[in-house]
Amino acid sequence: MRNIYNQEGALDMADSSIILSSAAEAELLKPIDEYVGKIQAQIDELRKDGSDKVRSLKNHIAIVKENKNLTKEEKSRMIAKDKEALEKAKAVESSNKDKVSKLIADAEGYLAKHYKNDYYQKVADSCKAEKEAENAEYKNICASIKAEHEQNMSRLSDADEKKDEKYVYKNKLFDAQMAHESRLQEIKDRRHDAYAHKYHLIDLLRMSRYTFAQKRAQKFENYKYTFNTTQFLYKNGLYIVIILIFIALCIITPVVKNTQLLTTTNILNILQQASPRMFLALGVAGLILLTGTDLSVGRMVGMGMVTATIIMHNGINTGAVFGHVFDFSAMPATAKALFALLMCVILTTAFAMIAGFFMARFKMHPFISTMANMLIIFGLVTYATKGVSFGAIDSAIPNTFIPQIGKFPTIILWAVAAVAIVWFIWNKTTFGKNLYAVGGNPEAAAVSGISVFKVTMGAFMLAGILYGFGSWLECNRMVGSGSAAYGQGWDMDAIAACVVGGVSFTGGIGKISGVVTGVLIFTSLTYALTILGIDTNLQFIFEGIIILAAVTLDCLKYVQKK
Repeated sequence: MRNIYNQEGALDMADSSIILSSAAEAELLKPIDEYVGKIQAQIDELRKDGSDKVRSLKNHIAIVKENKNLTKEEKSRMIAKDKEALEKAKAVESSNKDKVSKLIADAEGYLAKHYKNDYYQKVADSCKAEKEAENAEYKNICASIKAEHEQNMSRLSDADEKKDEKYVYKNKLFDAQMAHESRLQEIKDRRHDAYAHKYHLIDLLRMSRYTFAQKRAQKFENYKYTFNTTQFLYKNGLYIVIILIFIALCIITPVVKNTQLLTTTNILNILQQASPRMFLALGVAGLILLTGTDLSVGRMVGMGMVTATIIMHNGINTGAVFGHVFDFSAMPATAKALFALLMCVILTTAFAMIAGFFMARFKMHPFISTMANMLIIFGLVTYATKGVSFGAIDSAIPNTFIPQIGKFPTIILWAVAAVAIVWFIWNKTTFGKNLYAVGGNPEAAAVSGISVFKVTMGAFMLAGILYGFGSWLECNRMVGSGSAAYGQGWDMDAIAACVVGGVSFTGGIGKISGVVTGVLIFTSLTYALTILGIDTNLQFIFEGIIILAAVTLDCLKYVQKK
């Protein structure tokens, strides 16, 4: 569109017609609504004794089934009558299906041909021109207010009067800005409403059964409509910075170490290392969702590693537990592996439930209960094993459960399965919905009938199961070498991954995708820094800075809301 303003910034009268009034927009829309409306009336008539009746009868059957005031015989009689009518309605629906489909295709064809060209594009152009005119008007208003302020200031000599004038000036500018932003929002809303009206018509035609393309188009439009740069940076600013750092590392590493960072082998190694940690982060994420945490994760890993190594060891163990030397060599390799997994899950779940019980029953802060857990587990395992490493496990076990298929480590598939299962639990089950509810507002959740105790215990149980699987997988990946000290610092890694992934300590906010992203970010950065030869202690500093930045951005979101 060419510029519609003259040198003074006023709207050029020759092009002012591009801005449509509400009445003009309505006139443009009228023939479209009339055409589609006639087709909609025909469809509604065809659906009256078919689809509409089917839906009504199904709803009535569901109501009858839930009605506790009716006897069993009354329910059976009413349902039988409804089902008889339902079969007739389905027959009508089936006979009219082709007619309805043709009418829908006719209406959608008309909309595709006329809606954008005859209505929406003109409204969009009008909104664009009006936005430009509003920006010019706002600029003129600000200039006028400033000129008036300067004139008033030139006449004043008293310091208090000047101070009052400056205060008035700032208020006038603020009021003008608010009015300007309100007007821009109105223009934005009108363009969006013009776009959305098409899908309102399609919604009626299709009974909300949009095609994939229609769903994507609406989703993209809604994203543009609601997009806010500030909020986007709050949510994704840290990711952008980390990505830039990783890109820098990819450039620096070949120069300094003469090796490429982004190779297939390195990527698979990162995913392999991230897989056991994914289980731990998913477990911790559920607790953070409840405004909790778990400081015992690392010691859980150590306990699981020791347990798994002892059971899956090839031959008599070289170390003792409470003075007893175990020998599981008589068991088949597969049986040993499954038994080790079971024991890992039992132990980690039991200790997790202990911490969860004190939180759920006595309202103890999880920082305290899990810290106590951490000390108990570490002390118990260290005392029992004298802190010794139990060596390697039967090599047949990793080859069976996490085999290398070509260059692909199948341990990654375990992590993918865990992500899918936990995502399903969080998003598709009653427990998952209750988890968000309790995390967001436990008092309101309790009033609505949700057992806060059961949800809390369930979250710790789920975490314990995931810890058990994660430690068992790590034992397979490392081919044993279990000791009480193994897993030190893993608790911080898991918590950090959740925080960076957007799981908020305020409770009730977080996504599985964020947790996955957080784990991959930290594993990738650690791997890259290690290849580059950065000292481990400096890596800890880097990790701490990232956590601090992530939590700061999370806090800023809520500061802005207040």
